[in-house]
Amino acid sequence: MRLVRTLACLTAAALVATGCASSTGDTGPAGAVSLLVFGDPHELAAYRKLEAAYEKAVPGADLRLIEASDRKDLITRLSTSIAGGKPPDLFLMNYRFYGQFAKRNAIEPAHDLLARSTAIHARDFYPQALSAFQVDGKQLCMPQNMSSLVVYYNKALFAKHGVAEPKAGWGWHDMVATAAALTRDANGDVVKGADPDATPGTPVPTGPPPVSYGLGLSPEIIRLAPFIWSNGGTLVDDEKRPTRFAFDEPAIEALSEFIDLRGKHGVVPTDQEVESQDDEARFAAGGLGMLMSSRRSTTTFRKITGFEWDVAPLPAYRTQATVLHSDAYCVTKGSANKAGAWRFVEFALGKEGASIMAETGRTVPSSVEVSRSPAFIDPTKPPRSAQVFLDSIPAIRATPAVSTWPEIEDVANGILENALYYGHQPREVARQLDEQTRSLFERGR
Repeated sequence: MRLVRTLACLTAAALVATGCASSTGDTGPAGAVSLLVFGDPHELAAYRKLEAAYEKAVPGADLRLIEASDRKDLITRLSTSIAGGKPPDLFLMNYRFYGQFAKRNAIEPAHDLLARSTAIHARDFYPQALSAFQVDGKQLCMPQNMSSLVVYYNKALFAKHGVAEPKAGWGWHDMVATAAALTRDANGDVVKGADPDATPGTPVPTGPPPVSYGLGLSPEIIRLAPFIWSNGGTLVDDEKRPTRFAFDEPAIEALSEFIDLRGKHGVVPTDQEVESQDDEARFAAGGLGMLMSSRRSTTTFRKITGFEWDVAPLPAYRTQATVLHSDAYCVTKGSANKAGAWRFVEFALGKEGASIMAETGRTVPSSVEVSRSPAFIDPTKPPRSAQVFLDSIPAIRATPAVSTWPEIEDVANGILENALYYGHQPREVARQLDEQTRSLFERGR
């Protein structure tokens, strides 16, 4: 746990004298403010940098940064602290997971605070990020960032094997062909996948194993969803009030192509290989030509010194589609210092705070102005094609807003993992997704 000082102006006179006046109109004592976050070492370093800047900008501030080890640890800590009546003042959480706390009425709505603020305004933010944290049209939490899913690629591997780099407008089958051309053995030869005309179940030809794979992607519903949407398919029966997964024929087609990446084409690592070295580490070590990920991978990849890398948009089937990744600051209903918590939110999402987070590489700012500034579009730092993240915004879609979505994802991801690595039939996979999650959808309404 790290301490940072957050707004400790004790009287209205002191607030004015020190320049700490809050735009909410609250001039009472601020006191300490606690913020619960999680992340890898690079991400936590970014939050600490924001923390230090806030301390410098607001003398006497007292922000207490509580660092969870991962997402599950954060949710467990938050749930326990809320149940115990001593929650943190603020927490930072992805829109896919905050719904359970919204349903429990554990979040202090930001709607009225935002309406009264003179420091930040709704018009400052991308509407796709704002809407992900709204319930019945009311703003619950304030988005810190918004990223699309993109393709990171190793420029050196593409050049070495004479493969054309991905570019805007490429399609799914272009990506598969590119990945196949980059899947190489120790002799530098292409490692061929299964014969596409072979009888189903025919093993992938044996031979020297790949030392580099063409593609890395996690077998997760948030990786599959954009390709279902791109193919004109449906993920759930009702986007606003879903009751079940409901894959139609275009969705089944996209799912089938997704599964074929391993069993038919052999362009992604096996489950055993992923267990021994995850995709991010494999990419950083030069063993992956391409990797599907969000902006979150940028801070890790900026440590790479052995090769140059960049980003490209997701390939498309019929239309361009990608999936939203966004985290927001939420003030807890049980916070002992809501006014102080909101003061920090105003700083963190204002130009200075948002620029600090953008410069770390961790985020695509939810602030329109900052996302278009050198803090984010910086040609001196990779990825050189950072504009890809912004160009993808019109095609961004969010996953369904269901309070039990974390549990739904866990079940769905387990099914998709088995499907990718063991070649399960697409229709059977769709049936399992529906049957094994329907009760969770019902409970989440």
